[in-house]
Amino acid sequence: MTILQALEGYYHRLAERGAVASPGWSSEKFGWCIEIGADGGLVDVIDLHDTRGRKPKAVLYQVPAAVKRTVGIAPNFLWDKTAYVLGRTAGAGKRTAEEHARFVAFHRLRLTGQTDEGLLALLRFLERWRPEHFDDETRFRPEMLDANVMFRLAGERLFIHQRPAARALVEKGEADGGGETAFCLITGEQAPIARLHPSIKGVEGAQTAGAALVSFNLDAFTSLGKEQGANAPTSEVAAFRYGAALNHLLARDGPNRVRRPIGDATVVFWADASDAEGSHAEAADAAESWFAGVNDPPTDAEEEVKIGRDMDAIAQGRPLADLRPDILPGTRFFVLGLSPNAARLSVRFWLTGAFSEFAGNLAAHYQDLHIEPRPFHWGGAPSVFRLLVRTTALLQDAKNIPPQLAGEVMRAVLTGGRYPQSLLAAVMIRLRAGDDPLSGWHVAVIRAVLRRDHRKDRKKEDVPVSLAPDEPNRAYQLGRLFAVLEAAQRMALGKVNATIRDRYFGAASATPATVFPLLLRGVQNHLARLRKDGKGDWVERDIADILDRLPPDLPRSLPLIEQGRFVVGYYHQRKEQFKGRPDVAATIEDDEGSDQ
Repeated sequence: MTILQALEGYYHRLAERGAVASPGWSSEKFGWCIEIGADGGLVDVIDLHDTRGRKPKAVLYQVPAAVKRTVGIAPNFLWDKTAYVLGRTAGAGKRTAEEHARFVAFHRLRLTGQTDEGLLALLRFLERWRPEHFDDETRFRPEMLDANVMFRLAGERLFIHQRPAARALVEKGEADGGGETAFCLITGEQAPIARLHPSIKGVEGAQTAGAALVSFNLDAFTSLGKEQGANAPTSEVAAFRYGAALNHLLARDGPNRVRRPIGDATVVFWADASDAEGSHAEAADAAESWFAGVNDPPTDAEEEVKIGRDMDAIAQGRPLADLRPDILPGTRFFVLGLSPNAARLSVRFWLTGAFSEFAGNLAAHYQDLHIEPRPFHWGGAPSVFRLLVRTTALLQDAKNIPPQLAGEVMRAVLTGGRYPQSLLAAVMIRLRAGDDPLSGWHVAVIRAVLRRDHRKDRKKEDVPVSLAPDEPNRAYQLGRLFAVLEAAQRMALGKVNATIRDRYFGAASATPATVFPLLLRGVQNHLARLRKDGKGDWVERDIADILDRLPPDLPRSLPLIEQGRFVVGYYHQRKEQFKGRPDVAATIEDDEGSDQ
């Protein structure tokens, strides 16, 4: 199923609930309404903003569908921004006078001959209005400029565009349609095709006025002499439906939108249970709610732990239907990632399949991440966004997540495929740049990459979950050795300006033969001091034990995957070596200023 077909199908579910506009209508944000009398005179200016929060917010209203503006001047019917309606704008407004004149002429053409009191009042208002009246009338406010405004007849509750006569005009214009007809690629029906596809709003980084998911505005994009929408024939009704559905999904703070972008991709998701047995709408709602909880874990600790238990149970082979009987077998699921691209949108990823498969892949992802001891502030099941911020972004700033990497990781998580090797490289770069490996987040991601490679190709080595002294891998043992050498330095010298981890961690993981002889010579002084103080016998034993497990000739260099195993070994040894030695652990943590 294509993206547009899936969105068009989702529209019907939304329409049954009255959550989206009908063809010919669209949801737009409004903060102001001009109240007029029957003679067209100004009565009042009404503030429509929602003032329940800290900052007043514009409210969504269903109005006659917004026209798609490219470079020309095109007024909306019965509403628009102040440049069109009142001939006033906050900026220089080079075209403002022409925009207002076009708005008045358009409504004079559409409303002449109408007998409805409200429509006639609006026509009289436009004929009497002059842009300079805005400054003369105290009821108009500067903050209205460039905002959308609509009209209402004094003494009535309905806005003018909601009056039966106005609705009839909108529906008549929609029915007239006209234009070229063709077989619609979405519905397969012969119908008038859309010349321009709807604008999509809400994608992070895209133009606030909206961007196109489907567009043809240059000859290079066309074929066989077709113009604009004829290159991808989509009926006007189908184009409206997919646009309305996608704009609904992209609504700020909407339940079907991942709250934070994954790299540069804004992610939305929805379910379709029409092929399942039982209550279709409720099953789809349940699937969407569960997926939202996994990708945007709640702040409630108990709920987060519950999600983690679900992940563990699914990964161990327990059917999703046992855990969530309200999610019906046969429910399909869709995930769409959109990125800005000038005036267009790029599809970063498009994933579809059975919801049970998505749930299984998510559970496998969290199992691959499993590391002992758990990372600091891990919670139940961290989101992909949180993982990438913690492990790949400079200064843990979301803007610094590599965009392409984010999309590839999300695809791997949801499809169960291999993680991109660039994820391992990005994590190692952050560790060399000074990120703390003892937080555990980087180690969890490294283990996930290595573990999944092993599951996909049994010829590749597995990686331990917790400390494994007998692990044969030399890179893992070198990581353990580095942790013990660091412990010896800290126990002998106490707090120092720069530990061996600060100075040699990256080099030791990449070129062991160059660095470890230097570290082993230096540790002798630390061991002598510890022997003098009568402590740290276990340090010498651990060093000797690890060296016995290593070949006589240390590797001159380690490939990236082996560097990852080095980090895992370091983390395991560093976290486990002080168990049963609380006095030593407390001293080390004080000297470090707490690793966490």
